Amino acid sequence: MGLDFKIPNFKFPKMKMEGIDKIGEVNVDYDKIQKNMEKENKKNYPGSNYQTIKEIFLESTEKYKDKEFVLEKYDHKEPYTEISFKQFREDVIGLGTGLTKFLNLKDEKIVIVSETTYHWYISYMALLCGAGIAVPLDKELPVNELENVISRAKATAVIYSAKKKEHINKIKDNLPSVKYFIEMYSDDELKGRDIGFNTVLNEGKRMVEAGDNSYLDIEIIPEEFKVLIFTSGTTSKSKGVMISNKNLAANINAVNPYVKIYPSDRFFSVLPLHHTYESTIGFLLPMAKGCSIAICEGLKYIVPNLQETHPTAMLAVPLLVENLYKKINASIEKSGKSALVNSMIHITNALKSVGVDIKRKVFKEIHDNIGGNIRIIVSAAAPIDTKVGKWVQDIGIGFLQGYGLTETAPIAALTPDFDPRVGSAGKAVVGDEIIIHNPNEKGEGEVWIKGDTVMLGYYEDEEATKEVVHDGWFNSGDIAYMDKDGYLYITGRSKNVIVTQNGKNIYPEEIEIMLGKIPEIQECMVYGKEVEGEKELIISAKVIPNKEELEKHGKNLTDEQIYKIIWDEIKKVNKQLTSYKAIKNLEIKKDEFEKTTTMKIKRYAELEKDKEKQE
Repeated sequence: MGLDFKIPNFKFPKMKMEGIDKIGEVNVDYDKIQKNMEKENKKNYPGSNYQTIKEIFLESTEKYKDKEFVLEKYDHKEPYTEISFKQFREDVIGLGTGLTKFLNLKDEKIVIVSETTYHWYISYMALLCGAGIAVPLDKELPVNELENVISRAKATAVIYSAKKKEHINKIKDNLPSVKYFIEMYSDDELKGRDIGFNTVLNEGKRMVEAGDNSYLDIEIIPEEFKVLIFTSGTTSKSKGVMISNKNLAANINAVNPYVKIYPSDRFFSVLPLHHTYESTIGFLLPMAKGCSIAICEGLKYIVPNLQETHPTAMLAVPLLVENLYKKINASIEKSGKSALVNSMIHITNALKSVGVDIKRKVFKEIHDNIGGNIRIIVSAAAPIDTKVGKWVQDIGIGFLQGYGLTETAPIAALTPDFDPRVGSAGKAVVGDEIIIHNPNEKGEGEVWIKGDTVMLGYYEDEEATKEVVHDGWFNSGDIAYMDKDGYLYITGRSKNVIVTQNGKNIYPEEIEIMLGKIPEIQECMVYGKEVEGEKELIISAKVIPNKEELEKHGKNLTDEQIYKIIWDEIKKVNKQLTSYKAIKNLEIKKDEFEKTTTMKIKRYAELEKDKEKQE
């Protein structure tokens, strides 16, 4: 499921960092330090024991009814609109009633395909709380794949946004089993199979006002199949993952002991909602905790939206965090304050180790540029350069890493905020067990997961389910080792592993992180290239150059000059690698990598292109 994701070009003003050299002598309050150190314990926070999302929905929308919940911008020139928990509750119950009673869609599969919008949240919640089975789809799907997945899901209704209308109109006639096409933010009356979302919602609200409580009375069985998610996958044919209410509720129960979240927190939603990372941790979790969610208008608006909504928490993928890191540091470099910033990082780290934290004060200008209030950034979906995670912590932001898959809805491991250990993907969450299956001499093996977050199975594919689930243990296909404290360190994906003739395993991700540190490289993919007449795969790198960095070497460089500059840098990396891992072949890529919506490169798609070229 493709997405040509272009790295957002963040714009930051030249950071003057004026206050940094004016920080006077810090008054150390030793009594306070003593108290802080006594208070500092590395124990889990109190947990929760939810069984269904409906239970969470009813509790939080009542408890926080007067609080703002979703902030959305309907017009770029206008300020954000705030929607309360109370309104959200009424809209979910209204839509749920409209879907089940007005359109008679109870227990049917309903597709949601749209950008992140308030109507997406209402749709998903109405389905989770009893209206039917939610099938959230990637809004970037090409028309033929959209049609194929709606068919495979046997969906009887499609809820879509105006931006998807053209796609829907093209495939409607090929989908006779779909009873209704419901357009978000539309007031259209029922005409054939088309109806406006607001019409369904308002009809449902009228029924509720007339005393119809049938939707609220629907009882949810925790283990019941409630969400069908098609993985963007590492194979070309996506699998349908069946998720229950219990899987999702277990994710909320899993996060609570590791991360302290307050009703005053505001999450910034920038990742696509059809992905479980964003829909579970970026939507269901803040709802459970009484937080608000600010919807980002789009990648090019990240910085202005952060500055307008002042969020405290952001879920990200490594590409996003790394890009923020690069842009902010380039801006500091322009101001000539890099050395000073680095020395202040050392000083503030030393002070923090004795209980004095003045990081937010010292690095105020950096914080102000990203909204002023960010206290947590969570990175997941792929490994990140430890240096970047460390820098996030160094400027005074909690940096957490999570690990999981669609099949674990998604969190299976998480770094606790009281002991984050940058570089690790975290410890098994409460309610899950993780083991390293068949470890090698280095302790590396496949990650197997067991517990309440593990899916029900693959949709209509018993064989595929049996391949990955053994006696309740889910085989993730990821390769990792675990330290003595149970912290997980992911080193690669078994499907991506390059095996040499003498049985050595090379994990491309490990080399990609090293290449990612080369400023002249924007993005890269390492793989084993098949060459005719050669038994051994040739370790190769496809590279997209970083034009801004290359300009420092001279204007209007030729392809040959670009190749030489990058190859010289790669040779330096090769010196740090054992010989069998060294890169032997470089390809400069002119176009973008094909990506999944969590910005992972689709290796199989890139390798297919290579095969086609050779043929």
